[in-house]
Amino acid sequence: MFTGIIEEIGEITAIAPSGDGWRLTVRAPRAAADAVHGESIAVSGVCLTVVGSTPESFDADVMKQTLDVAALGTASVGTRVNIEKAMPVGARLGGHIVQGHVDGVGDVVDVRPGEEWSVLRISLPADLAPLVVDKGSISVDGTSLTVSAVSAATEKDAWFEVSLIPETLAATTLGTRAVGDRVNLETDILARHVERLLAFRAAAEGGSR
Repeated sequence: MFTGIIEEIGEITAIAPSGDGWRLTVRAPRAAADAVHGESIAVSGVCLTVVGSTPESFDADVMKQTLDVAALGTASVGTRVNIEKAMPVGARLGGHIVQGHVDGVGDVVDVRPGEEWSVLRISLPADLAPLVVDKGSISVDGTSLTVSAVSAATEKDAWFEVSLIPETLAATTLGTRAVGDRVNLETDILARHVERLLAFRAAAEGGSR
């Protein structure tokens, strides 16, 4: 489990085939310094398991399913990634509950920079649109953010916006995002549970008629 508070920006330094997936080497000195085999590290919002490490980097396997559903599948050597180690028991939850299980991918469709803030508008897959609400939480490339605007339910193409403070712009890869970039999205787990419960209720009520 993660909180969406990014600890450092890492860099993919090697990609090697591993079965039908990849083995990534990620340079992230802060995370790698005390990384141990089998622990979880979120790489731009994707929960990966450490299979090897040095004081400067760690290795992790990425299965084909993850490459298919996450923006990580378009990464290359030199790609910068957001890094967060798993939350220790007893730590403060500075962001929100993030599992590192990517729900889908969005495209940056607009960037509105300001003197201090920057606003990103990101496309939203239709199946995720009901799970994103104004002032709710969402993880974008592993970063815990608050939704500052969202498309109406009647709009054909769903989208949401996030407003990035200077710290987020400097401490994560979101500060360099441009129109056309793809980002990993993870919706609020509480919203996903509610949607699932309502689906079962609707099915039960339909079957009892």
